[in-house]
Amino acid sequence: MKKLSYCLLVVCALASCSKDAVKKSTPSSTTTESTDSKKTTFATLSFSGYTWTIKDSGTGTAGPGPNRWKGANAFVDANGYLHLKLSKNATTGVWECAEVTSLTSFGYGTYQWKVEGAINNLDKNIVLGFFNYSGVDGYDEMDIEYAKWGVNNNPWANYTVYPKQGQGPANYHTATTFTTGGTYITNRFKRTASSVVFKTLNGFYDDDTNLAYTTTCSSPPNSISTLSMPVHMNLWLFQGNAPASNNTVEIIVHEFKFTPL
Repeated sequence: MKKLSYCLLVVCALASCSKDAVKKSTPSSTTTESTDSKKTTFATLSFSGYTWTIKDSGTGTAGPGPNRWKGANAFVDANGYLHLKLSKNATTGVWECAEVTSLTSFGYGTYQWKVEGAINNLDKNIVLGFFNYSGVDGYDEMDIEYAKWGVNNNPWANYTVYPKQGQGPANYHTATTFTTGGTYITNRFKRTASSVVFKTLNGFYDDDTNLAYTTTCSSPPNSISTLSMPVHMNLWLFQGNAPASNNTVEIIVHEFKFTPL
């Protein structure tokens, strides 16, 4: 079931929220291979035509969280779908999270994920994220995150754009709820030099059918990154706090697609 291959890769060590600076590049309508500053052995998987590194913190912890990250909690099934699993280790009692990061960096264009899961019913301590990220906290990042950040009555859909470096710490953020039509959700953002347009749809669609929510970050007044960056997908625990339900959670990503401008 698991289509995993193992190789030595030059990648950012446990990148996501323990982040080292990476080389700047100008976005284009094509993709480029990412460059990294630390040499670490990572497992990889193939999904939606791209190669992804799988995060594994061994017996230690890493950000975001901090959390324990388990390589086996991210895998591709026989249908070619990516599974992200959050589970409690039966031996150690420690909760283990999942994250994958693309080896390819992406610039201006449309980023889209077709996701299966009850995103509106996640535990208050669970975070599901789809984003691109440069490696520097608080800058050069565009996020779709389903999370309540530890508070049950918080809105659970979060859309964020962090500014390009040198433009100050302010970021664009909106949090909301919307009516879901089941467990199939399309998540999308279109990134240009002047705006990031987020859209979430009920069902799997490549157009705007069943649009559930949309919001736009514009530049100006907001600052939008000019970097080409890897894409991350993760499932983790806010501040490392265990889910109140004590249940395993599994999210299935049917497809990631990037359409350049």
